[in-house]
Amino acid sequence: MNRKRGVRLLVLLVLLGTAVFLSLRFDLPVLLRALMSWIEARGTAGALVFVAVYIVATVLFIPGSILTLGAGAVYGVVMGTVWVSIASTLGAFAAFLTGRYIARDWVAAKTARYPRFHAIDQAVRREGWKIVFLTRNSPVFPFNLSNYAYGLTAVPAGGYLLASWIGMLPGTVMYVYLGSLAASVATLGASPGEAAGRPEPLQWALYTLGFIATVAVTILVTRTAKKALNQSLEVQS
Repeated sequence: MNRKRGVRLLVLLVLLGTAVFLSLRFDLPVLLRALMSWIEARGTAGALVFVAVYIVATVLFIPGSILTLGAGAVYGVVMGTVWVSIASTLGAFAAFLTGRYIARDWVAAKTARYPRFHAIDQAVRREGWKIVFLTRNSPVFPFNLSNYAYGLTAVPAGGYLLASWIGMLPGTVMYVYLGSLAASVATLGASPGEAAGRPEPLQWALYTLGFIATVAVTILVTRTAKKALNQSLEVQS
């Protein structure tokens, strides 16, 4: 058991170390733009490389905005959305599984004495897909970090995968569309609306959706956790 936990800890440290090294050693936006230029010339093989890179970037906490914009510039709105949707969902699931099977046991041991944490964990199990779906549309919840955080909860893997895929689609379509407006891969990073000092209408729509989702998930988590906590305390009394 100790050896198994040691291996898990080593994997976690390697992931964190790799992320820190890449962020300090390279200018990631420049590197990702260069990578998208290389992918653009590789056709279908490039698309598969794109998916693989996106998954690794998600696991390593590397922001995927440049990659998502790049998919729009390289593949257009429709196919760009398809490739990013596949890549981001698989990346989110990979990080989710990493969090669940590497850190879950340690967190469970540390929180076993606190019934409130158990109650909240069970609340996420029951309403998990709703919470995941809403947080995917809320800017308050960082995408890369939340993938690992959900792995520490009791949310079912299948529900997490489906809710993540559907929940990420609006943001995916918006960023891919903005990327498709870029003159070339080298100009990625700012939409035409941003360059002119004003957000695109589609951005305003996504901002509104994000605000509504933030309010909704706050209310849902609070109500569900409170109900689960009360039920848990009643059973123990």
